[in-house]
Amino acid sequence: MLQAAARIAIAAPRRVIACTLLVMVAAAVFGLPVVKTLSAGGMFDPVSESSQASSMLSDTFGQGDLTMVISVTSDDGIDSPAAREAGIDVVRLLQESSDVGQVMSAWTSPSPAPLVSEDRKTGLIVAGVNGDDNTAQARAKDLAAAVDHDRDGVTIRAGGEATIYWQINAQTTRDLLLMETLVLPLSFVVLIWVFGGLLAAALPMTIGIFAILGSMAALRATTMFTDVSIFALNLCIALGLALAIDYTLLILSRYRNEIADGATRDEALIRTMTTAGRTVLFSAMTVALSMVTMIVFPQYFLKSFAYAGVIVVAIAAIAAVVVTPAGIVLLGAHVDRFDVRTVVRRILGRPAAQPVPVAQTFWYRWTKSVMRRAVPIGLSVVIVLLALGSPFLGVKFGFPDDRVLPPSASARQVGEQLRDDFAVDQLTNVSVVIPDAKGLDRADIDDYADRLSRVPQVSSVSAVGGTWVDGNLVGPPSAPAGEQGGAAFMTITSDTSLYSEPSERQLDALHAVPVPVGTTVLLGGTAQANRDTVDAITSRVPLVLGLIGGITLVLLFLLTGSVLLPVKAVVLNLLSLTAAFGALVWVFQDGHLGALGAEVTGTLEVDLPVLLFCVAFGLSMDYEVFLISRIREHWLESDRSAAANEESVALGVARTGRVITAAALLMAISFGALMAAQVTFMRMLGLGLSLAVLMDATLVRMVLVPAFMRVLGPWNWWAPEPLARFHRRFGLRETPARQTRTVIGSR
Repeated sequence: MLQAAARIAIAAPRRVIACTLLVMVAAAVFGLPVVKTLSAGGMFDPVSESSQASSMLSDTFGQGDLTMVISVTSDDGIDSPAAREAGIDVVRLLQESSDVGQVMSAWTSPSPAPLVSEDRKTGLIVAGVNGDDNTAQARAKDLAAAVDHDRDGVTIRAGGEATIYWQINAQTTRDLLLMETLVLPLSFVVLIWVFGGLLAAALPMTIGIFAILGSMAALRATTMFTDVSIFALNLCIALGLALAIDYTLLILSRYRNEIADGATRDEALIRTMTTAGRTVLFSAMTVALSMVTMIVFPQYFLKSFAYAGVIVVAIAAIAAVVVTPAGIVLLGAHVDRFDVRTVVRRILGRPAAQPVPVAQTFWYRWTKSVMRRAVPIGLSVVIVLLALGSPFLGVKFGFPDDRVLPPSASARQVGEQLRDDFAVDQLTNVSVVIPDAKGLDRADIDDYADRLSRVPQVSSVSAVGGTWVDGNLVGPPSAPAGEQGGAAFMTITSDTSLYSEPSERQLDALHAVPVPVGTTVLLGGTAQANRDTVDAITSRVPLVLGLIGGITLVLLFLLTGSVLLPVKAVVLNLLSLTAAFGALVWVFQDGHLGALGAEVTGTLEVDLPVLLFCVAFGLSMDYEVFLISRIREHWLESDRSAAANEESVALGVARTGRVITAAALLMAISFGALMAAQVTFMRMLGLGLSLAVLMDATLVRMVLVPAFMRVLGPWNWWAPEPLARFHRRFGLRETPARQTRTVIGSR
């Protein structure tokens, strides 16, 4: 297949390029509006207890699907005529909207105390916006545009969950433009450094842009069938550019090596595609399969990254193996024209660069040096990586809130008001839903509310019959409560802080309160949703780890024919991630380095480690395949001795070290650009992926892999005879384009 791709490129390069340009234009037209079809939600388990409670509150009691909180602030106080008029006008507008469920406010509720700030300068309006993650956020945006206007000294700001969603979408759109502005020129500069020639550097950039546009079009097509998170678009752009450049870089570098070895251009291209091209496709398959495992999680937030991962890897690989050879043929001898390095050497008065034998290159000498001291160097690097990862032992998981947005966002401003100026944090409320209360009378429900109010750090429980505090009925309901269609719900106001040990103990105590006989009870709210989300993820982590480990072992066995090298790859890939996990906790949870400009909440977003692991593990496999496939080529040409093993490793690293380093730098630039995003989650992901890629390409690939393979010697390539026979029949291999090869280790 790959030889056929090379021959088509040789025969009709202009047609291939023309078709590619047409596809790019079509992908751009269809894919660029994709941001309008994506959502900022999807972090909840749709079948969890909290989600079921939320659905009943919306469908049965008209509470709305997403909460919108509007703050009305006046220096003259909320009782001033201007503040009261503004607040009531907003309430009226919301009540007249068919998109809004129940509306509560500091001016119209019978028990307004929780909706009034401690200094009585700010009053809240809480409304439930109907619709799913996509429709509710669009409706919230329109509502905010109608009410978010200052007047007569009164400041009005829109916040709450529904507002957070649409503002994340808007901010992400701006961040994407910034990311592209940063990534494209920086990547081009690095490619010029790697290749020298402007044309050679332009080819990977073209493939990268094609991968981005194709991924956006495919992602938009995916939204026609299922919900997709807007954060997946960030990954598509960063990963699409990085992988396309990586794959093209590998093919171009191998092509240059084959030309340097004396092959004709056509022979070099065919040989390149049957070796480097095969490596690209195999690497793409391993990366895609590592990322597709996220589909087992119930949240469509994580599923979206599985969709995006498969899409972007497939498009990047196909573009690399189809378009790159056509570009090489079309450019021909001009591929190295406009060599910037030649101009720089002339300016500096240095002589032209001369070919250097592989045994004299830096990477060859470096690898030989590492292997001479394999045990002490390897152990030292392992200790360093484990030490860098140690902060992750103290990780505390939380759920993202308005603080993922920049301070200029109105949802962030409202959130700060709720935390700083109000005695009761609405986010700590716990909803209690009784789906089937037909067999209960009011006394049964009141008795249950009484028992709930006695739980430590429960400040009050609001039911239809009134508000209970420490087992005493103190007045009318002070928070949402109701009965409808044979169901009932009440609201618990809590004194605990979210994501804390007291909050977890309180949830346990609330679950332990005996429910009315013959009924089931559902708890909802942010604290319960966070617990449900953590449980949904952690319960599936063993399955994901097993799938990724199994996929890695099988694929690398098919590539290498060894049972030890796949195990080594899994262990070293895990080590390469330790520094990234530790850095996330140290920076964003513990607040070091000024948290890189992000708000420190004392927690790490629960979805992040899973996402980082699946993506970074797949990318680690990318470099593993690059390196091991080249080492294996030399091993197969050797006499299979211990000395030949060391020489194969040294030659493999020497041939790929510069490519892997450059690819890692380019990928780090793509992911590092995510740190310029104003949405905190993307900053976290950008830092984690950048560190994981750099650690893997340097300490792991260039130090631990040579050290490990030096210690094992020829045992690196061992497999039990039944598996060896299986690999000889079904394993991956290519047919060399030329037969005369130097035998490593022979005299």
